[in-house]
Amino acid sequence: MLPLKDNVPTMRFPIVTVLLILINVAAFVWELTLPTDQASSPAFDAARVSKRDQALLEYGAIPYRLTHPGKECGVTSAGQGGTKLVCQGTPTYREASSNGGLAVLDAAPWWVTLFTSMFLHGGWIHIVGNMLFLWIFGNNVEDSMGRWRYLLFYLLGGVVATYALTLFNPDTAEVLFGASGAIAGVLGGYILLYPRSRVLTLIFLFLFVTLVEIPAVIMLGIWFILQALPGLGHISIPGLTSTGVAYLAHVGGFLFGLAAIKPFVRWARGRRARLAY
Repeated sequence: MLPLKDNVPTMRFPIVTVLLILINVAAFVWELTLPTDQASSPAFDAARVSKRDQALLEYGAIPYRLTHPGKECGVTSAGQGGTKLVCQGTPTYREASSNGGLAVLDAAPWWVTLFTSMFLHGGWIHIVGNMLFLWIFGNNVEDSMGRWRYLLFYLLGGVVATYALTLFNPDTAEVLFGASGAIAGVLGGYILLYPRSRVLTLIFLFLFVTLVEIPAVIMLGIWFILQALPGLGHISIPGLTSTGVAYLAHVGGFLFGLAAIKPFVRWARGRRARLAY
């Protein structure tokens, strides 16, 4: 995808967007330096958790920890080569602890993980897709409100996205990480600011590949529907198996962007007017 300039104003250099991309890339490079075939201790080795996986668990956001501040979590072997994340105060945690089969995580404080989780990714496709969306849509949103307000907007979007999923899964012991929730907030803001702009998109039609100009409002609208439908499924069907994609976080971030973009832009314009006066 490439942004076309129709109906989009000339931009200043998007320093914060570039900085966010660089931080995400640096965090991913750090992840790649951690071994996937070596554990940090015998306990984590028994649970089949590598140093790289341990880092994601310790710096990712766990809904149970967000709703139970001060509680710790750990991992235990779930049988047949599986690993289970369990948290303090639950029967599974007590059982694993009494059996001596628990590897306790040295996790960052729960409030810190709200932010560290935004800069972790699970693989190349995960980070490349997120950074592409951030570059295409983030620069215009940054230009609309200024650098520091945009940074605040981005981080708040990520926090709201995490709590949107936590609201419906307060006791789940699954780790959340990735920039998708924060970027969803950027997408929500963009669709209101520049609904008439078009995005040059690569389309695959069987054996043929072509470029098509798609209005942002249509492309992002379809994207939101594709996130909302599975998200509603997880709300309406208790016990539905997780797919590994935080759809509710994406929906929460997008709705935050829709609700917050105009106040942030008015805040920026008001400050500019005061400076001009």
